[in-house]
Amino acid sequence: MRDEKYLELLAEKYPTEQAVCREIINLKAILSLPKGTEHFMSDLHGEYEAFCHILNNCSGVIREKVDLLFEDTLSDLDREEICTLIYYPVEKLAMIKKEGKNNEEWYRVILGELIDIARLFSSKYTRSKVRKAMPKEYAYILDELIHVQKDEDDNQLVYHRNILNTLLELQNADEFIEVLAGLIKRLAVDHLHIVGDIFDRGPCADRIMDLLTTYHSIDIEWGNHDILWMGAAAGSRACIATVIRNNLKYDNMKIMENSYGISLRNLTLFAEKIYPQIDPMEAALKAISVLLFKLEGQVILRNPDYKMEDKLLLHKVDVKRQVVEIGGKEYKIKKEEFPTVSFSAESVEEVYQLTEEEENVMEGLQMAFVNSIRLRQHIDFLYKKGSMYRIFNDNLLYHGCVPLDESGNFDGVVFGKRCYRGREYLDYAEHVARRAWSKEAKEKDRDFMWYLWCGRKSPLSGRNTKTFERTYVLDESTWYEESNPYYKFYEEEKVCNMILHEFGLYSERAHIINGHTPVRTSKGEHPVRANGKLMVIDGGFCKSYHKTTGIAGYTLIFNSHGIRIKSHQPFLSVYAALTENKDIESKSELVETEKERLMVRDTDSGKKIKEDIEALKMLLRAYREGELE
Repeated sequence: MRDEKYLELLAEKYPTEQAVCREIINLKAILSLPKGTEHFMSDLHGEYEAFCHILNNCSGVIREKVDLLFEDTLSDLDREEICTLIYYPVEKLAMIKKEGKNNEEWYRVILGELIDIARLFSSKYTRSKVRKAMPKEYAYILDELIHVQKDEDDNQLVYHRNILNTLLELQNADEFIEVLAGLIKRLAVDHLHIVGDIFDRGPCADRIMDLLTTYHSIDIEWGNHDILWMGAAAGSRACIATVIRNNLKYDNMKIMENSYGISLRNLTLFAEKIYPQIDPMEAALKAISVLLFKLEGQVILRNPDYKMEDKLLLHKVDVKRQVVEIGGKEYKIKKEEFPTVSFSAESVEEVYQLTEEEENVMEGLQMAFVNSIRLRQHIDFLYKKGSMYRIFNDNLLYHGCVPLDESGNFDGVVFGKRCYRGREYLDYAEHVARRAWSKEAKEKDRDFMWYLWCGRKSPLSGRNTKTFERTYVLDESTWYEESNPYYKFYEEEKVCNMILHEFGLYSERAHIINGHTPVRTSKGEHPVRANGKLMVIDGGFCKSYHKTTGIAGYTLIFNSHGIRIKSHQPFLSVYAALTENKDIESKSELVETEKERLMVRDTDSGKKIKEDIEALKMLLRAYREGELE
């Protein structure tokens, strides 16, 4: 009965035998096309310019194709200029005009070269898909130019030339160059994966989000910094205090005040009042730090399942002696007064209560985060396109880790008298995270967003954070943040296979794509682990990490020929790219080369197309056997 109903619905779209046959032919042809290029990036951390450039150059893919086409006919400088024009068409055209290079001959040559590049990138897609990628107002012209065919009398080439002549006569070439550049970038990458951490450290996470919302095909695996902002937007006070503290620490208040309209005025006025002797921004950082440790304390006390009582250190401070007790041992702290902490309180809970003024400050900040329209739009997008993990074309993508115990087995995490481990734990975490953004959200759900940010067994954090110790304790040995055993065992192929099998991946081509931890290339670390089963692609975009990593991180390209890791040197600036045609210096390393070229039939899309073909064959039989008219 169900099959009959399904066939009736399918028949509405394909009402005749011939319509069914045409679609089966079309779908079978698509299966024989090369697999589209996937681009993996991670840990963007608000570094908009570097991210935008790597997105524009598709981790060097565009330069490779330009070299392939023109290495024997154009100089290095000419090829560099073509690439810069593709990356930044508006800005580069303005500079070329200023230099007076934009004569008619230049336009003819550059338009021809851009059409050749677009034609090369379009070759792995159906004509229909390429046309859908074009702006509607130029789709017809672009389609004709890209698919022009040489014939005996060169009629098509004359037709082609006349189109270009008309563009020049109408002074419409600049706009057409912009459109061609956009099409090339659109065709260079079929799908983009962001493996977490768009937010924090760098100044322009909001601009990155604006760009991602316009991208044609994308998924996001949430990072710990993303979940922190998601929790803040959902109203978690502990997350809000952490976001503010992080941005004060990195001198990045503009993203809150200018980008998201979240005023810090009441916080700074309060901070100046209780710390009148120091700089206002330093005072604000002190004030929000105390607020954070109080709010974290409240979350921990409300949620004994988290087993994080050892992080309750504020009530163990002896202000007179300027020491704190940690693990039964006393440590000296930086000179602090803690004017808003009631150390003489009768209970531990009272120490972590906010004063009336602190309560007013936090209430205002909570309202500002929850009601920021632009922030809500960005967080909505993170929920729409994001998840804790993703399985895509035999690869398992996640930002942090799958928590393991000291023996290398999946660690059990207990919430509400139920133990979760492995894939079930990540599914549970995503379920609660989504509930925290819903109208039915409870305080416990919002608390869990903070746990995902820094919880000891959080799959997004993967380490025992020591924010209090790093803020106040002088002895740096207390600052060490122990990592989850996952980060020891993920070097072993058998452990990576165990994780892949947990998520239903048994193919020899299956890999884990991991973000979160910078690869310290300068210390001999390599992004490929476990005999090629796991790849760490922390983008290293954050400038503060460059000294640690020695480079500006890694991205990954997965096309029909295999998987390549791309290592990148730091991005200088858009200005340098425009004036000197400076690209990001990148090196490509083959991780895995396919014995046979991967086609659409080998992908997740191919599986879906095969299912559609089988359904259409059922419909065709129904037509031919008279079951449907």
